[in-house]
Amino acid sequence: MSDNAAAAPAKRIEFDDPHAGIGNMQEAEVTRVRTLRGGWRWALVVATAATILLCINQQFSLRFFIDYTQLNTEYFYLLIALMLPFTFLIFPGTESAPLNRIPWYDLVLAVATFAASIWLMLNVRKAAQFGWESDGAPQNVIIAGLVMWVMLMEALRRTGGWSLLLSVLPFTVYPLFAEAKWLGPFRGSQVTLDQATAYHVLSGESLLGIPIQAFADTVIGFLVFGTALMMTGAGKFFINLAFAMCGTFRGGAAKVCIFASGLLGMMSGSIISNVLTAGTMTIPVMKKSGFRASYAGAIEACASTGAVLAPPVMGATAFVIAQFLNVSYAEVAVAAIIPAALYYIGLFMQVDSYAARHGLKGIPRAELPRVMDTIKAGWYYVFVIALLIVMLLYFKRESHAPFYATALLLVLNQLFSRDTRWTLATIGKFLEVNGRTFVELVGILAGCGLLIGAFSMTGVVSSLANDLLTLAGDNALLLLAMCAFTSLILGLGLTTTACYIFLAILVAPALEKLGLNRMAVHMFIFYWGMLSSITPPVAIASFAAAGIAGSPAMKTGWESMWVGSIIYFIPFFFVLNPALVLQGPSPYLAGLGLLALAAFGTLFICGGIQGYQAFVGDLRGTGPLEWPLRVLLVIGGFVVATPGGGINPLSQLQVTSMGLAILAPTVLVALFMIRRQSLVPNQLRTP
Repeated sequence: MSDNAAAAPAKRIEFDDPHAGIGNMQEAEVTRVRTLRGGWRWALVVATAATILLCINQQFSLRFFIDYTQLNTEYFYLLIALMLPFTFLIFPGTESAPLNRIPWYDLVLAVATFAASIWLMLNVRKAAQFGWESDGAPQNVIIAGLVMWVMLMEALRRTGGWSLLLSVLPFTVYPLFAEAKWLGPFRGSQVTLDQATAYHVLSGESLLGIPIQAFADTVIGFLVFGTALMMTGAGKFFINLAFAMCGTFRGGAAKVCIFASGLLGMMSGSIISNVLTAGTMTIPVMKKSGFRASYAGAIEACASTGAVLAPPVMGATAFVIAQFLNVSYAEVAVAAIIPAALYYIGLFMQVDSYAARHGLKGIPRAELPRVMDTIKAGWYYVFVIALLIVMLLYFKRESHAPFYATALLLVLNQLFSRDTRWTLATIGKFLEVNGRTFVELVGILAGCGLLIGAFSMTGVVSSLANDLLTLAGDNALLLLAMCAFTSLILGLGLTTTACYIFLAILVAPALEKLGLNRMAVHMFIFYWGMLSSITPPVAIASFAAAGIAGSPAMKTGWESMWVGSIIYFIPFFFVLNPALVLQGPSPYLAGLGLLALAAFGTLFICGGIQGYQAFVGDLRGTGPLEWPLRVLLVIGGFVVATPGGGINPLSQLQVTSMGLAILAPTVLVALFMIRRQSLVPNQLRTP
């Protein structure tokens, strides 16, 4: 699929800014934010340093608090007290709120949040001892809990927007009237305001539940590692390596974009950070290579969206999945390997077919960085990543791995890199960037935790699962389609993490009752929620890329759906056969076989979508048969890629044979028509 361009003397393309894109290391909405200055900036830096030290103390059992063993719940509340108040200082409450100063009312909210957090932390040990989360909590604790509840909802609005608040708030108060007849399948056990408040703020099932546990146990370490990578020049290394390895292929700039965004995504787990880091370099080069602006932005958006799916460092949602399933993060990362590979294979094939159809050449070798020069400049990143993977997969120490990897990275960077050696100013910037990330994630995760607590409080989840099964008639495929549609719709208004939590509570139990693999079900929900990043009207990845490309935002969003259309098929594959998420008997052998079949089928799906079939040619050469042949290629490719067995009534042999029966005559007809067209004299061809 390569088409090397002729070398020509030219200025080499190199990415030089190691700090590009580090200001937003999470996937949440791009909103108006304040840049803290002076004493407030130093307060954030100190609070972030304390947060990281608390995490290290807890994970490594260093016993910073002499003669005192800190409970997990006390640790969680300390993190909330350090980070959540800054939500009101960094994120303005309204569009008209000033950005150059902090209004008095935001200071009041920050102080109230800090005070409530500290008071609850001081009482949470007694709450565990006397069972206050169920009943009998003192009135002062209830008042602090009510303040925390209100502050959490406001923090959720500021960090995730009105759509997230309006999706979560009704469910947090729903236990207060859960016995109302009009709730239908959502009817459950009703509680009083005091009981609901105590449960939300003192139990391990709500505010202190799965999302905050994931943040406190593993997310902090991986965010620190991702930021350290970007601030030691890893972005430059990965992007230059991508240019050196893929730049000369046809449509090379777009393939560089996919490869670079995949590499960066494996380390950052952040969609927006990926767009801002890789996109600033790849989008202009794609436009220069002949890609229209909106299409270049769409390719970057799709490539960057895979960041939250690509191990070893995935997005925050992956850590929440591990908590939900009560498995190690390493198991989730391993399960994501084949879905991530299929995601990027599909994008690569899409771009190759598009470039071939439009005659887009590669970048001249003389303009590209040399592979060996790039590796010499950043060889130590390989050792750091190797350490991270060994710690994750061999030693199973996911809470320790990112801290060890960060320590090794910083030592090697100080020893071997002159350009990116850290100073005191760099450390301050590092803590500030991490702090802004922590603040936004705590605002979203803590608020979404109350969603879990509401359903746990009312006991409605099991009955709702039965109602969904009845509605779907115990048809797994219908229930999966309903789940996919709901996930996509929710994802248009919610962050990926919030969307996943919502459906993991409501829909996942019903799918699991049908006998579907738990890991496959949760990855299916996660995958569909992730796709909202490229799906209008929200499409945050597409809109961020459009800003760099200088193209209309909505047009770039629709182009992203077209470029990424293949990835809407993939989630169904690994639910049909969990070997694609490396589950079940002989998962590695079966998984590789299914990956090969899925990749083979994807080749034809992309050929049909883009109108150029690899090894066949431009389907415009088939004349009036072009569109019928393209449709048949998509259908045949989809059938070949579909796993057989399981909930699929057909065996793998039957499914593959059916797909080949569609593809073989389609390809032969296309070959015949294209070759016959090429033999027609130029003067007789249709213009």
